[in-house]
Amino acid sequence: MTRGDRRWLAVICVSVILAALAETAAILLFGDLTDNALRRGSLDAFWGPALEWLGLAVFAAGVAYTGNSLAAWTAERFVMRLRARVFGHVQDLPPDFFARHSRGDLVERLTGDVEAMEQMVVSGAVSAVSSLISALFFSAAAFWLRWDLALVVFALVPVVWLVSKAFARRIGTVARRERAADGAITSVVEESLANIVLTQAYNRKDAEKRRLRREARGWMRASVTGARLGELYTQLIEVTETVCVLVVIGIGAWEISQERMTIGHLLAFSAFLGYLYPPVRNLGQLALALTAATAAAERLTEILDTPVTVTDPPPGRAVRLGRVRGAVEFENVGFRYPGAQEDALTQLTFAARPGELVLITGASGAGKSTVAALLSRFYDPAEGSVRLDGAPVNALPLAFLREQVTLLPQETMILRDTVRRNISCGRIGATDAEVVRAAETADAHLFVTALPDGYDTSIDPGAARLSGGQLQRIAIARAVLRDAPVLVLDEPTARLDALTARRVIQPLRRLMAGRTTIMITHDLHLAPDADRIVVLDRGRCVEAGTHEDLLARGTAYARLYTSQGTGPFDHRADTR
Repeated sequence: MTRGDRRWLAVICVSVILAALAETAAILLFGDLTDNALRRGSLDAFWGPALEWLGLAVFAAGVAYTGNSLAAWTAERFVMRLRARVFGHVQDLPPDFFARHSRGDLVERLTGDVEAMEQMVVSGAVSAVSSLISALFFSAAAFWLRWDLALVVFALVPVVWLVSKAFARRIGTVARRERAADGAITSVVEESLANIVLTQAYNRKDAEKRRLRREARGWMRASVTGARLGELYTQLIEVTETVCVLVVIGIGAWEISQERMTIGHLLAFSAFLGYLYPPVRNLGQLALALTAATAAAERLTEILDTPVTVTDPPPGRAVRLGRVRGAVEFENVGFRYPGAQEDALTQLTFAARPGELVLITGASGAGKSTVAALLSRFYDPAEGSVRLDGAPVNALPLAFLREQVTLLPQETMILRDTVRRNISCGRIGATDAEVVRAAETADAHLFVTALPDGYDTSIDPGAARLSGGQLQRIAIARAVLRDAPVLVLDEPTARLDALTARRVIQPLRRLMAGRTTIMITHDLHLAPDADRIVVLDRGRCVEAGTHEDLLARGTAYARLYTSQGTGPFDHRADTR
């Protein structure tokens, strides 16, 4: 993930080295300035070292600014690249992955966890290099001044390391709890906002507040524990450094009294000591920060390690179709959802010839929507095959297959965007005229032009600006614009009342015209129009045939049809 930025990381490291060298030279100049100018009271001896010190300070400031600015830019590039990598992988995962993970938790992983992982990979690496180089230079300079005093200083460095090691495991455990609690809080907020009508209608305000408070308490406990551990670590290190400074000053005072050391050397050594311990402390704190960031990394790698179950066929084995006619075949298809106890489909066989309407019906849980999932290759069947124009769908490039199949799902999918963009996402590069024609075909043009900004009006799936039927017609317009040879309608009128359903039937008929259509539905108003009807029960096809044949048999379909009091919709129905 850092491959594109490694040359910049090298430049940052060079900047760190130059800045550390400049600081080391400045401290040595300070010692000479003390002995030659301040102690003697000579102004002539002041100007030369002072100007050199100022030049080093300006140079160090410029180098540090360049390195730190470049580090910030590199870190943000890494964040964008990592977030795009995880987000892209998430979009390829099968639907059962999203059934196992709440949306709020996934949002937290793509935001907070990505930022935390950056602290480990980019900022952490730069900080480690900076602290290590600074510690090496200051240590070398301290040894050059007085090796015996330097040994006294370094004798306490293992104490810092031992303290850091003792705290790392506990902080890592707390950090994992805190990251998980962050995801839980985001999940509660996201679910509560998504179900605000339920919350208000059932007076669940207090219950939702208690849910949030319960998760927030878990986060608070983890956060406070982490803060206490971090503060305790800092104070222990401060005490250790103070002991070291007092020992050095005491030994230095005795050395000066024996005339084996000058005040300038002692001040320079003390300055090196003051500069040395912050990098050493940073290395210890960095180890703790990396331990905490590892918790975020584990949550992200859990996503990245989740295998993509549906992939493109190998390049040499991919089947290339010309113009797709739209012949769909299911042959002895069996499928079971991951983690399920029973098969969703068993030995299912049916066919839809180009331009036909095949209606699939049955009780809830019979496996109807699984047909749509397999044809669109959200999953691959465990046995049997699904074919398009004679080619197994798993032998077709995934993008090509999905360009040939338009899915109108049970839940109306609306983006938080303008009407125009909601329709035009059906086909990249669609012109405004094509968008309008699609809206006219879907009987959406009149109510869209009546909106305040027409096609540029922003809509929201959770707002009340448009009715359910109007949103459904926008989705139909999107499908019209896509103009794929195969159309899959999954309960297209299930969420609509009878009058609204009547209004979308005519646009649906225009959408189906000339396309191979598989309609999955409980609503049998369009059954007389179907070329073939497939009745499912517990994943098996229990009967199939034309509407008239099935009615004549007087079996399950006939009972279902008559129980609905179903009759065909009037083609002249109100479509406002």
